[in-house]
Amino acid sequence: MFYRESGDFKKTYRDDSQTFPIKFDRRRYYVVMAIAFLVLPWFITDYIANAVMIPFLVWAIAALGLNILVGYCGQLSLGTGGFMAVGAYATYKLMTSFPGMDMFSVVLLSGFITAFVGMIFGLPSLRIKGFYLAVATLAAQFFLVWLLNKVPWFYNYSASGQITAPERSMFGIIITGPYASPVTGYLFCLILAIGLAWVARNLTRGRLGRSWMAIRDMDIAAEIIGVNPLMAKLSAFAVSSFFVGVAGSLFFSVYLGAAEVTEAFSINVSFAVLFMVIIGGLGSIFGSFVGAAFMVLMPVLLKNILVGGLGWPTDLAAHLEFIIVGALIVIFLIVEPHGLAQMARVLKEKLRLWPFPH
Repeated sequence: MFYRESGDFKKTYRDDSQTFPIKFDRRRYYVVMAIAFLVLPWFITDYIANAVMIPFLVWAIAALGLNILVGYCGQLSLGTGGFMAVGAYATYKLMTSFPGMDMFSVVLLSGFITAFVGMIFGLPSLRIKGFYLAVATLAAQFFLVWLLNKVPWFYNYSASGQITAPERSMFGIIITGPYASPVTGYLFCLILAIGLAWVARNLTRGRLGRSWMAIRDMDIAAEIIGVNPLMAKLSAFAVSSFFVGVAGSLFFSVYLGAAEVTEAFSINVSFAVLFMVIIGGLGSIFGSFVGAAFMVLMPVLLKNILVGGLGWPTDLAAHLEFIIVGALIVIFLIVEPHGLAQMARVLKEKLRLWPFPH
């Protein structure tokens, strides 16, 4: 078989500890990146970009953020939708208050604002955990949505309460607004998704990531060996909220273009991102992308096959989607708690030992 480590020698510790130590994995990664950046923009239609690629990248960033908090640090959160709303409204205020600010700065600054808010709501994690922390973050979800809906300053005193992304361009290319190309939005989201995945990978492999995992595995033992629970938990909330805030910013400005907080960032959004993490795999960067891909592609496939092909009613297809997601979550929690990412790892191990897999 072609998937072999034989002859792939490592001469330095840096080579041995790289993200893709096997040469085949590195080449596959380069091929995927080349297709994503150089091939897909020329062939995807506006429908594919709007309905599949952009939401997939946005939800993947949100799943990355929640996975850092839940999968790596073990702090259960149900406030993802509220933090995405903070990122979206921060983007709207920055775009309307600073017309000359470029979109990269707007998105990243929105992430930092959300990180600050996330640290505030992460303070209860120093005293409570598990189910009680989930209830506290659920309260944060409802409070943030209520606050953004009740204070007119956040939506610039609009009569409808809706926020609309103004037109923004970089290097002469329109990124947001009614005249923005979906392919441009796809490339913009792709750059941010790849960059944030690289940041997440390096954070989780470093000293900070090891402190998160120590808190997750046994917080009392982690504190005994020198891990500061205050810094570990608050940093996890901050980094997670930064990622989620960036996702909320892109969700509003690039994907939706206009949003109303009670509809676009309801509790259903928090559960959807949590389902992505569970199905994709807790504590896995790759699993965040797989879970997001599954949750984005499944409704599109059901709609095209059942509604478009077989003529099923739209509401019946939507109910079937809920049934499939619920059944898969129960199956994964019982059979494979680490999700699709663990199944992929097992398959890779079998390929490495072929023809003698165990």
